[in-house]
Amino acid sequence: QVQLVESGGGLVQAGGSLRLSCAASGRTFSSYTMGWFRQTPGKEREFVAGITWSGGRDYADLVKGRFAISRDNAKNTVYLQMNSLKPDDTAVYYCTAGRRPFETGQTPQSYGYWGQGTQVTVSS
Repeated sequence: QVQLVESGGGLVQAGGSLRLSCAASGRTFSSYTMGWFRQTPGKEREFVAGITWSGGRDYADLVKGRFAISRDNAKNTVYLQMNSLKPDDTAVYYCTAGRRPFETGQTPQSYGYWGQGTQVTVSS
């Protein structure tokens, strides 16, 4: 059974930093794109960042220059370093892995595995 388990969310003041982690089990994802999405009540889940099997990185415009995604294939883990956080970054953040190997994308439909989500709250 495949599981993605996020950790590292919490409450932080504007301008602060958080580091999210996502540990995968049940399958090795070294050949998959892994990523992060976020969602707020009443809104669709939106792409935040993705990292391909070869280390290529992609970011939403809203987080470029502030967030950094990385992965450790030996640990089957993906990370999201979030700096200069803003109140608008408040959301539930979801870890995800591609639906198939060697595919990538920025829509939820491109991903087949999801974590349960972790809350990030940025106070002003």
